[in-house]
Amino acid sequence: MALYLTEDEVRQVLTLPDALAAVEQAHRWHATGEAIDTPRARSRTPTSALHMLHGAVLPLGVMGYKSYTTSREAARFWVHLFDAGNGRPLAVIEADYLGMMRTGATGGLSARVLARADAREALVFGAGWQARSQIAALCAVRDIARVRVVARRRDRLEAFCAEQSALLGRPVEAVDDVEAAVRAADVVVTITTATEPLFDGRWLANGAHVTAAGSNALIRREIDEATIRRAALVAVDARATALGESGDLLPALEKGRLSEYGMAELGELLTGMRPGRVSEADVTLFESQGMAIQDLVLAHRVLDKARAAGLGRELPY
Repeated sequence: MALYLTEDEVRQVLTLPDALAAVEQAHRWHATGEAIDTPRARSRTPTSALHMLHGAVLPLGVMGYKSYTTSREAARFWVHLFDAGNGRPLAVIEADYLGMMRTGATGGLSARVLARADAREALVFGAGWQARSQIAALCAVRDIARVRVVARRRDRLEAFCAEQSALLGRPVEAVDDVEAAVRAADVVVTITTATEPLFDGRWLANGAHVTAAGSNALIRREIDEATIRRAALVAVDARATALGESGDLLPALEKGRLSEYGMAELGELLTGMRPGRVSEADVTLFESQGMAIQDLVLAHRVLDKARAAGLGRELPY
């Protein structure tokens, strides 16, 4: 029986620990060749665009795709799951919340692998929907004492900080002096739609970790080449995806300042195939563009929990 799950039903069963565990397993399976991921493709019209990522996760026996549409009106997200053995449909899942949680979990996972164990001070660029899960996941993997936030709209920023302080039980504060905040940060997260770098990489403290999660198109840039030059390790979720759409990394790649295999995949770090942080003084960088298998593994977990809870409605096929 194939199920349709709504956003509300997904919210009822999906937790941050689910997202962290699913994303980690997806990357481990990708590193060992047990998960197949095909980078995002886009079809554009004058007023909207369709984006699609697809793949298969052999240990779970599923394949599928995430599709989403964007326009001035709204962005809409779905994950479609199929049985990899016979091709039968398993589920259609509304995936705005699911995608937000998997993106945050990926950022948190990168910080668990690459940030210093004693990281306490976090700086986040962005105060939108996606920033919420980035902060929650980071605080779940590191004992962050204070989060500072930079955003364009001061009124929204103040409301965001008040909301997050109450949710997390720790100070979440608006930033006035960006340079001073970057220099003080142990972890810097960027989750914006910026088209120009958000800070000067020369400001980063020795030992800082950067998670750049907003640049999944060639027109977007959140970090500068100084950040890339300072990074002792540049990690990505998948090299194939980064080569196709990382607006942050492609200028350095084109100039020969970074090479394809100079980038480590997150799954390689998790499985010990590639070394991570070597020194407490290393600056590390993780570039996240997103992968279908992250969505598929998490969607499979959500589907199992929804079935157990009696949620969803049966699809007519």
